[in-house]
Amino acid sequence: MKSSHILLFVGILIFSWSPTFAGISNSLMDISADGSLLICSNRDSGTATVVDLKTNDVLHEIPVGKHPEGVSFVGSSKLAVVAIYDEDKIVFIDTTKGDIVRTVEVFDEPYGVVSTTDGKRLYVTLDFPGQVLELDPATGKTLRTFEVGPFTRGVTLRRDESKLYVVQYYNALVSQISLDNGKVTDQWSGSRTDNLARQLVTHPTREKVYVSHIRSKITSIHGQGSIFPYVSVVDSVPGEERRRKRIPMDAFVNNQVTANPWEVDITPDGKRFYVIFGGTNDMYVCSTIDDDYRELGYVARLTPGLNPRAVRVGPNGEFFYVYTALDFTVSKFSVTDNRLIQKTKITANPLTDQVLAGKILFYSALQPMVARRWISCSSCHPDGQPDGRTWHNPEGLRNTQSFAGLRWTHPVHWSADRDEVQDFEHTIRGPLMGGSGLIKGAVDPSLKEPNRLKSDTLDALAAYTNSHDFIISPFAKDGLSDSAARGKSLFES
Repeated sequence: MKSSHILLFVGILIFSWSPTFAGISNSLMDISADGSLLICSNRDSGTATVVDLKTNDVLHEIPVGKHPEGVSFVGSSKLAVVAIYDEDKIVFIDTTKGDIVRTVEVFDEPYGVVSTTDGKRLYVTLDFPGQVLELDPATGKTLRTFEVGPFTRGVTLRRDESKLYVVQYYNALVSQISLDNGKVTDQWSGSRTDNLARQLVTHPTREKVYVSHIRSKITSIHGQGSIFPYVSVVDSVPGEERRRKRIPMDAFVNNQVTANPWEVDITPDGKRFYVIFGGTNDMYVCSTIDDDYRELGYVARLTPGLNPRAVRVGPNGEFFYVYTALDFTVSKFSVTDNRLIQKTKITANPLTDQVLAGKILFYSALQPMVARRWISCSSCHPDGQPDGRTWHNPEGLRNTQSFAGLRWTHPVHWSADRDEVQDFEHTIRGPLMGGSGLIKGAVDPSLKEPNRLKSDTLDALAAYTNSHDFIISPFAKDGLSDSAARGKSLFES
């Protein structure tokens, strides 16, 4: 009886809609179709926060699981879904009450989630296996699974909802999926150096898809050539001519360098475009140009706060919102004049003061960490994950490592050339980053006398870097398979 009541309640939430809609492109933040509510995932807190946009008050903060990522309202309802990346599940939330009404298990690493305008279908990307799930939100059942390619994160619907566009994280490859048959029907590849593409959006009236990403040039070991920020614009019509162009964001406004683009969004009328930069703590407000050449024009540069990770335009095009992950706020701006209207604290700092201070440094492409602004530690190790690259270092070819379990696996690097994270003061001061550094005075050589306890800020950076835990393999959730158990027995005999 209880389960039938839940199904009826979820159905009421889904199918009570208004003419407008939300959630057509993936984001860490979404706004209800009537513009009254905002929901945002809080990765460090393991929560999702619901904000009343009329009063700017927090209505609910709901614990949802370890490392939530994408969120979406379901159609024009007040039912929302959250992708819980580390726990391999999708959580359904009644945002009016702040209650979890359903949890759906998935195979591995759900990241992006979008809803159709009628609320009858959800599409969820699974990062590691490179799949897109089609879910029925009324039941939580998976209807179809689309095979796309490894490490698929971003997802958006074409405006007529006949197709999906998805982007792969480590190469920014954009694929088009027909919702008639679930097949990949077109692809737009970029440069082989394109990397870290998390999200994409479609233009509301033109055949354009926008995706922000970086360039990882693995043969360069200097900060001025290794990492560049880009927005790529895809012409999503069929054809043989050049259908994808990159717009360098470090040269978009004279020589104003930005770092680590995270998300983008566009106004409902298609006239304003927003891109945020997690490394330089700023964002660009752009005009869209219908010339199939320049594509974007500069309007303004804003500084919303520490580590902006999400940007969302309200459904009526009057306001846009920016989530800054390291001061735990959502800022409300006027679309008309880019004026800051309100800052809302959406969660308390869940980290220790030392770890938070270290994380701020880790994501910063500014002094004292970096001189020329192109790169931060997170450009190659976002959220402690690898960037999927093999770099041409002076000591040879080196794969970027995950930070999972780092505090238990010293010495550091494949070459074991550092026995403490504090030795990365040499990298901060070296040609890659060129920062002024975190220690006053001389730095002891790596593997020699400790650099630990020489600087509170350097120790904070080490504390954050060493804070990442392992997560269980998707193949080990149910324990060892029969054959693996036999292998273990043989290994131990």
